Amino acid sequence: METKQVDFELSPGLAISPIDGRYHDKTKELAFFFSEFALMRFRFLIEIMWLLFLSSIGLIRRITPLEKDFLLSFYQHFSEAHYEMIKEIEKTTNHDVNAVVRFLQQILEGHKTLFDLSEFVHIGLTSEDVNNTAFAFMLRGGVKTLLDWYEGVLYSLRLQALGNRTVALLAHTHGQPASPTTVGWEVNVFCERLMKKYIKLRKSTLFVKFGGATGGHNALYAAWPKVNWRVYSQKFIGRLNRFEVVKGEKIILPFVYNPYSTQIDDHDTYVELFSTIHGTNSILIDFSRDMWTYISMQVFSQKPKEGETGSSTMPHKINPIDFENTEGNLGIANALFDHFRNKLPISRLQRDLTDSTVIRNFGTAFGHTLIGLKSLKKGLGKVEVNKEQIRLMLERNWAVLAEPIQIILRREGVKKSYDLLKDLTRGKKEITKENMQDLITQIVLDSELSEKVAQELLALTPENYIGNRDFE
Repeated sequence: METKQVDFELSPGLAISPIDGRYHDKTKELAFFFSEFALMRFRFLIEIMWLLFLSSIGLIRRITPLEKDFLLSFYQHFSEAHYEMIKEIEKTTNHDVNAVVRFLQQILEGHKTLFDLSEFVHIGLTSEDVNNTAFAFMLRGGVKTLLDWYEGVLYSLRLQALGNRTVALLAHTHGQPASPTTVGWEVNVFCERLMKKYIKLRKSTLFVKFGGATGGHNALYAAWPKVNWRVYSQKFIGRLNRFEVVKGEKIILPFVYNPYSTQIDDHDTYVELFSTIHGTNSILIDFSRDMWTYISMQVFSQKPKEGETGSSTMPHKINPIDFENTEGNLGIANALFDHFRNKLPISRLQRDLTDSTVIRNFGTAFGHTLIGLKSLKKGLGKVEVNKEQIRLMLERNWAVLAEPIQIILRREGVKKSYDLLKDLTRGKKEITKENMQDLITQIVLDSELSEKVAQELLALTPENYIGNRDFE
């Protein structure tokens, strides 16, 4: 039987991608930057700003303050109806940037004083001049959103680190018991790693091109050969750079004019930006996996939530779903960032169109990153250190003191100290406090060590053998 296809209006329940479906509430804030609506809005802004710039340098007639306010108000109040009008034009042009151009021209032609400027819309530009600056604005908004959430995760990690800085913890290297650390130290390691990436991301810049069809302002120099279009393009990008997409925002990801390009920017700064986000996400994937493991070891307990179900058949379960969700979503995001990094710096000759569909997926990568960050923040708010379990793990692993004992014995000149402790401890099922202290007493007697050294060795415990774990 043939299934009848029905056209539905898009809703979260009918979205193909979970970004706009299951996770819509977690990602909808990115629609302001990464939606098709947002792209059209930014293109419209750039076309208006170019017209205003041409007026400011005297290339076209002076645009009055009232006319300027009218043009900018169209951007500020850009609506879904405006978007639909552009899409309707695109049905004929089959060219999205040209549809924006024609839409703006229609507005000017219908205005009582601006009609004479219609032919100057988009003059001397190529679509990519508009597109790459529009995507720069989109990325700026996306990076600002991620920075806010990275900062929130950093704050939560910092609280965990400071609150547990003195809680001794049995370490595991290769999955095996190792020299003890502290809970605070282990969390702080991730804080320090994340902070470096956070600072790097805040300092990121983005190259944009604005040089016409093949990068040399050919058309503009043909029409106005005495104008230094490279200088003016740089000034124009500087003016865009100061434009507030969100009123009162602090400008991050500043735009830098790239004077040497083909039809498209080389996207090398995209690679640097996505590499930084990829690296930041990788750190948090690493942390999420560690937290998953610590929860399975009962080092961390999860607080039960009223009404929540952990398993459809096992009533007792509280699954570490937030950390699993973080790992999965950041993994998807990084797979996309990997593709962006590999693809975008490569273009055949002066340009091909393979970058166009790739760039349109920036929002998907940012969306999965945002979901991951929100899940991680939620997960951190649901865990607490299980000090009883931690003490029990330390108490069952006195064998980890084989390391400091053999080091002190070597300091005292006892030969073959490492091999001695290896023979006494390696592979033994369990070495208790009593076993270890009996071993120490026997070694002290056999090696004729002083009472002071004996007391030094006997004072060692898994809980106090943590080295220097101070951090600010």
